[in-house]
Order: sequence, then C-alpha cells, then structure tokens
Amino acid sequence: MIHESAKIHPSAVVEPGAKIGANVVVGPFTYITEHVEIGEGTEIMSHVVIKGHTKIGKDNRIFPQAVIGEENQDKKYGGEKTTVIVGDRNVIRESVQIHRGTTQDKSQTVVGDDNLLCVNAHIAHDVIVGNHTHIGNNAILGGHVTVGDHAGVMALSAIHPFCYVGAYAYVGGCSAVVQDVPPYVLAQGNHATPFGLNLVGLKRNGFEKPEIRALQKAYKEIYRSGKTLAEAREVLIELAQEWSSVQRFIDLLDTSERGIIR
Repeated sequence: MIHESAKIHPSAVVEPGAKIGANVVVGPFTYITEHVEIGEGTEIMSHVVIKGHTKIGKDNRIFPQAVIGEENQDKKYGGEKTTVIVGDRNVIRESVQIHRGTTQDKSQTVVGDDNLLCVNAHIAHDVIVGNHTHIGNNAILGGHVTVGDHAGVMALSAIHPFCYVGAYAYVGGCSAVVQDVPPYVLAQGNHATPFGLNLVGLKRNGFEKPEIRALQKAYKEIYRSGKTLAEAREVLIELAQEWSSVQRFIDLLDTSERGIIR
C-alpha cells in the first residue's frame, strides 16, 4: 500500500505488500521488499536497499547505498522471520548497514530516535541503539551490542559482540571495546580504557556542575579509590539517593556480563 502523497521514482522497485506512508520520497534505483513499512515524511535517496520485516518510522533521511534489513552475518541464521525496527528522525548516511536480528537473541535489531549513523557504520544483528546517539564513520557495532542514549562511538571504532556502551558515554576514534563502557565515561584505545567522564557531552546535554561533581565522585569510587567494585557500589548507593543519575553506574555493575573497562 503506497500513500497517494508518496513520491516514488519510476526506476525504484517497491514490491506489492510494502507500506509506504504519506509524503515519503523514494529515490531512483531503490529496492523495497514486500514486508517493509516506511513512516510518513521519510526520505529515501537513490540506490537504497530495504528488505525483510523492517519497520522504519517518520521523518528519517536515508542516504544512497544504505542497506537496511538484510540477512545478518550470523552463521546460525537460517532465514527465520526476524526484524529491524528504526524509529523517527534518524539520519542514516551512505552505505550504512543495519542487519536483521536472530532467533537466538531478541529476533530484532532496534535503532531508536534522533540518531546519526555516519558513512559505512555497521549495525549488526540484535543490536539496540538508543536515542540521540552518534555512530561515526566505519564504526562497527558487533552482534548483541547495546548503545545507550546520547552515547557516541566514533570513527573506525569496533564494539565487541555483547558489549554495552552506557548512556552519555563516548568511545574515541579507532578504539577497540571488548568490555562494557559505563555511562558518562570517556573511553579510548585498543583495548579501550577509561579517561574520566565525557564532560563535554554532559555539559552539552544540560548536566549542571553539582550533578557532574557527583558523577565524578562516583567515577573516582570505581576507578581511583582502590576499593573493590562491591565496596565502591555501597558508596554509589548513597550517592544515588541524592543523584538519580548515579543509579546508571549501579545498574551496570549489577548486570554486566563481560565486566567493565578498566
């Protein structure tokens, strides 16, 4: 079903069964398969491929050569009905790949709202990308990775499968992340290690000085106090009673399977 206000270039292929919303623009030589849904106001430029059971929200901009909903690269994948879900107002630049999920995990790959996925970024199967993130040129998010809201993964960085990058964290360019990056933390290197808090990102996102000082205290308890993580956690619990943002540190310590970067 194609809305009457949608503009489909004559050279584009939109299979019967695809749902194209109001005011969608589909550029030349783009290919959209039957189970795809495109929300209103989304612009899809030339030579884009959108396949599988993929749902894309409103007001996205998808640049040439992007591939969304293609079969994933997991050898266990056997053609099962798995999905890609993309939210609203994302910018998906040239040659970005977003692969469908696997039944061994969530059966879906999810990209939230207001994200910038730069040229040739790779979003592997079962990845969850939050909102307002920045995924840099040629960055790789391996299978099952989670990236929290307002986080950044810069150019040429690779996040190992099953790792977590916390909200407001920043992974510098050319980094290799093999363990979880706590929220708010600036990480860099191969293998990535912590370099304090992402102060620039915190200030840009409205964190005031008293809250930043509380987060710095939490960081020092984890990384500089000489305490075990269990001992540091007790101090974080006290801090979180006044500053709810500290709770993100505690939540990661309680749930991390790969351990945090050190």
